[in-house]
Amino acid sequence: MKNKKVKVIIVTFNGAFWIEKCLLSLEKSHYPIEIVVVDNLSTDETVLIVKKFTNVTLIQNTENSGFGAANNIGIKLAIENQSDYVFLLNQDTWIFEDTISNLLKTANKNAQIGILSPLHFAGNEIELDRKFSIYYDKKKLSEDSEKIIFVPFVNAAAWLISIQCLKKVGFFDPLFSHYGEDNDFCRRVLFHNFKIGIAENAKICHDRIIKRNFKKDLLQAKLQILFFVLNFNNSLFRSYLIALKSVFGSVKYYSKFYNFSEMAEMFTVLVKEYINLLFSISKMQKARFEKIQ
Repeated sequence: MKNKKVKVIIVTFNGAFWIEKCLLSLEKSHYPIEIVVVDNLSTDETVLIVKKFTNVTLIQNTENSGFGAANNIGIKLAIENQSDYVFLLNQDTWIFEDTISNLLKTANKNAQIGILSPLHFAGNEIELDRKFSIYYDKKKLSEDSEKIIFVPFVNAAAWLISIQCLKKVGFFDPLFSHYGEDNDFCRRVLFHNFKIGIAENAKICHDRIIKRNFKKDLLQAKLQILFFVLNFNNSLFRSYLIALKSVFGSVKYYSKFYNFSEMAEMFTVLVKEYINLLFSISKMQKARFEKIQ
């Protein structure tokens, strides 16, 4: 296992509150790693903090290119440097000394795993991260001897991805600029018959507080429509139908958090987005399908 080269990629944006703890935890890893930080034009002290770590390669973007595009920069570097794995890690996380070594032990025994995630704990290191527990509860198969379970999706706060998988599946799609990149990538991973797993003998902590933001939720709802209509596993008609259901589903879900005028705005925007996609999606879906072959 010592000959497996792992490149850790962290995308930062105004992450001064967390990044030092994240990088310090990586320094204590039992398994040797290389660390790349891709900064999306932070305006706080993030870059200054990262520069204190001489073992970190820092790439500074001239714009906030989003999570997927910034990770693509690090992934490309990892492939050029002949890494065996990339480990995508959020800036607001930290790992434990055996996190990466345990992930690699599991990954090396399961060649069909494209994405392997550790368990995600909250910042208190006791409870599972609330959103992660939703994906964890959807486990499909348990192999107790391997301490691994398989899921259709896990959020990209901590992904170990094999270079073999990346070369087959490709990079994050720039169509999903700020949200939905991980959903789309997981769908493509499964399409290419790789598995998505969670190693129960490895863990990280994800120190985040989820706050509602109307503009962010509206953007996520719009990208969800795009996500459904671009599902090459469905017919075009079924894609339209599921996307239309998501318009009403999003409005129903977010009505718990916003007032009537905000929900009226959201409904109007989502309907317009859906109609616009009706006139362009056939060509777009065909291009996407051709790209993943």
